[in-house]
Amino acid sequence: MKNSQETVGRNSTTITGFILLGFSDISHLQHLFFSVFLVTYIVTLAGNLLIIVLTLADPALHTPMYFFLRNLSFLEMCYTSAVVPKMLGNLLSGDKTISFIGCAMQTYFFFFLGGSECFLLASMAYDRYVAICRPLHYPVVMNRKVSTGMAAGSWLSGLLVYFGLTSMIFTLPFCRSHELNHFFCDIPPLLKLACGNTSHSEMAVFMVAMSFVTFPFMLILMSYVCIISTILRVPSGMGRTKSFSTCSSHLIVVTLFFGSACIMYLKPISSYSPDTDKFLSLSYTVITPMLNPIIYSLRNKEVKGTFWRLVGRRRFY
Repeated sequence: MKNSQETVGRNSTTITGFILLGFSDISHLQHLFFSVFLVTYIVTLAGNLLIIVLTLADPALHTPMYFFLRNLSFLEMCYTSAVVPKMLGNLLSGDKTISFIGCAMQTYFFFFLGGSECFLLASMAYDRYVAICRPLHYPVVMNRKVSTGMAAGSWLSGLLVYFGLTSMIFTLPFCRSHELNHFFCDIPPLLKLACGNTSHSEMAVFMVAMSFVTFPFMLILMSYVCIISTILRVPSGMGRTKSFSTCSSHLIVVTLFFGSACIMYLKPISSYSPDTDKFLSLSYTVITPMLNPIIYSLRNKEVKGTFWRLVGRRRFY
């Protein structure tokens, strides 16, 4: 037993970095993946930046709803940047290595920003609940101080929690292999590489996922049950259409983001399937951040109106 522990400790110190295998099993598609992910990343950054600029440029959009949308757009830019640039570098150069510290930092920022997004989406749902279910109280309930506090709380919610979780994961002995069967340093494949008893870490991951994924998701569901119930009581068909239009874009983002996150992090680590989970991870690391500006701009008359007014003003000058 003693010799086994010494071997584990000795082997764990040799891990100075990891190899991100990514999509190396389909190497003939590496350049295609690079092109697709590069275009997607550029669209994500440009689209989210455009939403920030548009909602700042028009005073009519200086409302809590668009304040939260600006925060979401900035968060999405940071969130996808925690993963995609390294993935693009690996696809282009063929050098798939990442240092131990680099891997730990990527894990921390990815989950910290992901947890912040969960609570920010819940804040946006609450904003829509107050606007539709309690419209007369909306200016008082969702004043600047409250909306700023909710946004700040969302950003800070996982700051220490994910630092603790990341520290717990990266103090485990990694003595099985240094090849990570993923395109970024995600927790399930990291736990697969750890030797010894990982049950405490797995329980910690589950508890954090319940707090940062399930809890905000339940708040969002409760908000939308109330919202839909209120909308159905609206006598005017046009009023119902406008209310549904306001909320449908948010529901699409929520369904994509929380659906994939729940499947990924609330299942047992033992059921981790590298190929399936890699492509599932693409939905919330690459696809959702890109769809956010598309959904919120194409389905939002105010944002589209501001865009065309700015374009027309440019053309005039």
